[in-house]
Amino acid sequence: MDSLIHIGFGNIVNTSKIIAIVSPDSAPVKRMVQKSKENGTVIDATQGRKTKSVLVMENSQIVLSALLPETIAGRAKGINNEKEADDIEI
Repeated sequence: MDSLIHIGFGNIVNTSKIIAIVSPDSAPVKRMVQKSKENGTVIDATQGRKTKSVLVMENSQIVLSALLPETIAGRAKGINNEKEADDIEI
């Protein structure tokens, strides 16, 4: 089974489908989010809070999160480290 990570407020994403986790502050990322909103391919998981990270998914969807990119990346890295430890123990 693929790994899932919590991205805030009870929302979970599949780590194997994440291409990038970026900050929403730059103009290119803002344009990408706006275009995705127009196309209907954005998933807003912020629960009305400020968007602090943008997850670019494999299927051209964009997921907005209220957690910092470093937090999400740390959680994803922690899952990968657990998998590696499980592989070594076997």
